[in-house]
Amino acid sequence: MATVSVNQFRDNLKAFVERCLSEHEPLRVTRRSGEDFVVMSAEDWEREQETLYVLQNSRLMEQIAESIRTHGERGGYRPTADEFEEINAE
Repeated sequence: MATVSVNQFRDNLKAFVERCLSEHEPLRVTRRSGEDFVVMSAEDWEREQETLYVLQNSRLMEQIAESIRTHGERGGYRPTADEFEEINAE
């Protein structure tokens, strides 16, 4: 994550915001008081929130782990020919 001072950020606000949006990388803005803040796109923030939700949901994490296990053992659900055809049609 790139870091800039609050003065640099203020002087080049538009360029830094455009960079955050186009590169999907957050920007850390430092202040003399030590209270830094981060600038990122709303889309990236929402993605981070979804990731945190999944990681904090123990039931969902168990389902993912079980899915990975059965996939590795080739023991997961196998769709019928009709279901497979429907999946590929979309």
